Amino acid sequence: MTKEDLPMQLFYSPGACSRASHIALEETGAKFEAIRIDFTSGTQNSPEYLAINPKGRVPALVAGPGTLTETSAILAWVAQAHPEAGLAPTDPWDFAQMQSFNAYLASTVHVNHAHGRRGARWTDDPAAQEGMRAKVGPNMTACFTYIETLLDKGPWVMGAQYTVADPYLFTVSGWLKSDGVDIADFPRTSAHREAMLARPAVQAVLARESA
Repeated sequence: MTKEDLPMQLFYSPGACSRASHIALEETGAKFEAIRIDFTSGTQNSPEYLAINPKGRVPALVAGPGTLTETSAILAWVAQAHPEAGLAPTDPWDFAQMQSFNAYLASTVHVNHAHGRRGARWTDDPAAQEGMRAKVGPNMTACFTYIETLLDKGPWVMGAQYTVADPYLFTVSGWLKSDGVDIADFPRTSAHREAMLARPAVQAVLARESA
């Protein structure tokens, strides 16, 4: 079975980190079915979805080889399974640098963002949860101050080459407003976001998510 024949399904939730995988798949031109998971009604905890992804989170990608979860892993697979799309560097060191960026978004930036909404994952103490919420803005500001230094080669994360790191950054930078951070304070990140919004794949995904 070739990659063109793989029956792919992407399980996503609007605005969640799954948006990165959603955009990456759209960029490849591959056929896939986008299936919305409604967090407000608890669909992520339904027996049907837990049978697909026992973590009860998005994204989850079902393809010919099986099921893949975690944004960084899905992005890497999408890029490597569709090399003709040119969504990742071919040089091993550059690929690792891209993965380093994606890992930072997953392990540090996303976690800082989550402290504002899901403090109950870490503590049952209301005062402690409020303390975590108070730190979201400063922590996200610190993260994007660092990210700004990585965008000096622009227009994309890896410089001239558009890669799967770009939809991931676009997704995470979209959370800044709700975190109380003004993206205008980060001109390179702001310019990156504007460049992303001009891409047909991004426009298609945003339209699908808002439908």
